[in-house]
Amino acid sequence: MTAPSSIDPAQFLHEHLAQASPDLLREMLTTFVNTLLSAEADTVCGAAYGASSPERVNSRNGYRHRDFDTRAGTLDVAIPKLRTGTYFPEWLLERRRRAESALTSVVATCYLLGVSTRRMDKLVQSLGITGLSRSQVSTMATDLDEHVESFRTRPLDAGPYTFVAADALTMKVREGGRVVKVAVMVATGVNADGHREILGVQAATAESGAGWLGFFRDLVARGLAGVRLVTSDAHAGLVEAIGATLPGAAWQRCRTHYAANLMATTPKASWPAVKAMLHSVYDQPDAASVQAQFDKLLEMVEPQLPAVHAHLDEARADILAFTTFPKGLWRQIWSNNPNERLNREIRRRTDVVGIFPDRTSLIRLIGAVLAEQHDEWAEGRRYLGLDVLTKSRLSLVSSTTTAQEDTTT
Repeated sequence: MTAPSSIDPAQFLHEHLAQASPDLLREMLTTFVNTLLSAEADTVCGAAYGASSPERVNSRNGYRHRDFDTRAGTLDVAIPKLRTGTYFPEWLLERRRRAESALTSVVATCYLLGVSTRRMDKLVQSLGITGLSRSQVSTMATDLDEHVESFRTRPLDAGPYTFVAADALTMKVREGGRVVKVAVMVATGVNADGHREILGVQAATAESGAGWLGFFRDLVARGLAGVRLVTSDAHAGLVEAIGATLPGAAWQRCRTHYAANLMATTPKASWPAVKAMLHSVYDQPDAASVQAQFDKLLEMVEPQLPAVHAHLDEARADILAFTTFPKGLWRQIWSNNPNERLNREIRRRTDVVGIFPDRTSLIRLIGAVLAEQHDEWAEGRRYLGLDVLTKSRLSLVSSTTTAQEDTTT
């Protein structure tokens, strides 16, 4: 049973076209939705509005207005009220939520792109929507949690992950009525197909040994295997966690971070010469030449810069670990620069937030950004060629066999 039409369609359309109203689509959609709601309410009552019928089981009692956000703007939906019981169009509206899925998708995308709440409010107003509170923005963004959680806990079954890089960022979060700094740990790796992957992301109270140990244990439990080299800075807790959870992996100290550490030890007047000589070490064509050039660097600084000599000699094995792998992938594994570029992208998205309300929102945003980057890497070209990956594994097997033979002899 439906309610009789209360408008003349031809006259309605003629009037709005004559006025050239920019709200034509919005008003037409509002009228159509309200007519559907009225017809459904009549069905619930058992009789048309204002009609006497022995089949009537209820009667109408006015309307309650509800804003309904759509891509055409905010509609003023008139929901019929009943004298007994209640009527609510579940097929159109969700209780305690007034945004359709298309708008939710738009707001969630803006959240991912780092658009602030104030800017999002201006955006939805430009779409014809009356307003969007911060709580509504947070509710819409919560829809990302399921996707982020499945991404963070997925099995790492595309290995072996021969090369892994790890780094951490510091973010501000409100906890216990105060603002604290939280360490966000991120690990990337190169899978068996030569593509980069985001292996994991976790938030810890501080960048400590316990935090890194828990992070790497989680990666191993999810399937991280076949790791032969981990590139990172010289954070003590990170290095210890690598040794405890990945016993077969070597550690490459990031050359960029090491140069900054060495500069702090070197006198300012001597740094240009030391820096040029250190860079020449990395410019050599093969592993033997790299070692020989490093010996020359040590000979150069030993007479006048004993502290620099000791610093270089102690870090030698760590900063030259890349030389045991083929020359074709040295640039990809001797520093953490690829991860630093990823960190800059994360910073670009999170700077507009400033201080996160809690760790959940922090992981929600950073996890969604990393999931997006992960998909781009999966669809892009290979980070490392399959031939050079195969050579790197074969060279490791050969060197290990030789070492075992020498020990036996």
